[in-house]
Parts: sequence; structure tokens; C-alpha cells
Amino acid sequence: MAINLHSFLENYFEAHHCDIISNQDGVLKIQLNEKMDRALMNRPFYWHYIKKMGRDGDPMQLTLITNQDSLEERGERIHFGSPRLQQILTHLKENERFTRLFQIIQANQNTALQPWLVVNIKISYIGKHKKDELFSIGLNLINGIMQTEMMESLYNKEFGMKISDFCYTITPIIKPKSGYKRILSVLDQYIQDLDHEWAKESLHELENEMNLLKHFYEGAHDEEIVQMEKELQDLKERYQPKIEMKVVNGGIFYLKGN
Repeated sequence: MAINLHSFLENYFEAHHCDIISNQDGVLKIQLNEKMDRALMNRPFYWHYIKKMGRDGDPMQLTLITNQDSLEERGERIHFGSPRLQQILTHLKENERFTRLFQIIQANQNTALQPWLVVNIKISYIGKHKKDELFSIGLNLINGIMQTEMMESLYNKEFGMKISDFCYTITPIIKPKSGYKRILSVLDQYIQDLDHEWAKESLHELENEMNLLKHFYEGAHDEEIVQMEKELQDLKERYQPKIEMKVVNGGIFYLKGN
């Protein structure tokens, strides 16, 4: 059900008009444009200098390795939880949280476009260790059909900000807010059905650490007790298992029906 990381990265860079130089065996080589270089490569002084000199600049190339078994060494290994992926998700969250797009159709007769609510969501399992999952879910706001890995299904379609000639939109029967609640309900059920052994292990580790700390402070008084309470709280924040669900971005996509 979770989104394919490699496909997600392909879609992300193509949507931001970066050229894919090569794409094979889980190794993605991208030529960044200026906008994405500024967003991802942390070179503010370079771009300040270049613009001051009146030059165009030279955006960098980025090689991302999603296949952890790959022997390729010239690039960044990227996975759920890696700093680079967190940076990309943050960029999406801050700059493109919600959109409305129309499928580009070369039509010569009236063609209906159905509204789909598409939401990309990150679920984080936080405890002794942290694990992230990305989900891309689409909900047809006319008939209620729900589709997982939605972004992958949109990969080969073209979209624009304006509706194509001879096309018209169908008014949603399901309100976007109601559709969003349906999507969250499906993800809640997914979480409930998981094996949460990781949470039990985290709680066990928390208990051990707290007992060890209390033993260390045995016989303590006044200020030492205050310090112990602070450290106990820090342990709880560190090991207490919790699950967080955050919307990365989403939107309404108007698609031609089958």
C-alpha cells in the first residue's frame, strides 16, 4: 500500500521540470534547474555571488540511489527517514501543499472530467527507532472509488492549470472534507491491522531505562530528585511509542473516466 520511493522521486523531479539524465537499477541521476538547486543543494552564497556577477549559474546534478543493494557508490543512498528525503518532503510541504490540476485531453467532442481527491501522507512510527511510510491515495469524488499508489497511476498523464477545450468538470457528489475523512479512516484501519511489536519493544526499553535511572538516583534528595524527574521525562519523550500522520501535499485532480 505504501508508495514506491523511486517512482515518487521520479514524479517529484519531473514535476519540477528537472531533466532525468539516467534512471536504471534503482539509481536516479537528475540535472537540477536553478530553482531546485536553490531548494535542495544549500548554496545560497554561490547563487548570491553568481547573480551579483550577472551570470546564469550552473545548477548541480544529483544522483539518488533507492536500491540499497546497488553497488553504485557515486551518489546519495536515499530511503524513508533519510535526511535528503526529509528535505524533499519539507520542500513539498512548504511550497506545494495543495493544488488543482486538469488532465490535458485532445478532445473534439464534449468530454467529462471526474474530480479525484489525491492525498500524499507520511506515517511515522516513533519509539526506540523511527520508521516512515509514504502513502498516495486517490478518492473519486463521484463514485467513492479509492485507489492506492495514486501518484504512480498519474505518472503517464499530462496535467495543466486550465481545463482543455471541449472538456467540462462534473460537480463532486462527495465533499472533499468528507473524502479526506474516508482516506484517514482507511489509513487508521491499516495502522490497527499492523503488528506493533516495535511499540512493545520500545516500552520494554523505556521501562529498563527508567529502572536503571531510578537505581542510579537511589537515596537522592532535593535538587537531585528534580534532575531525576527531568531525565525520566526525557526518557519518556524518547522511547514512548507514538504514531504521527502528516499530509505532505494533495489536491483535486480532474481526470477523464475510463
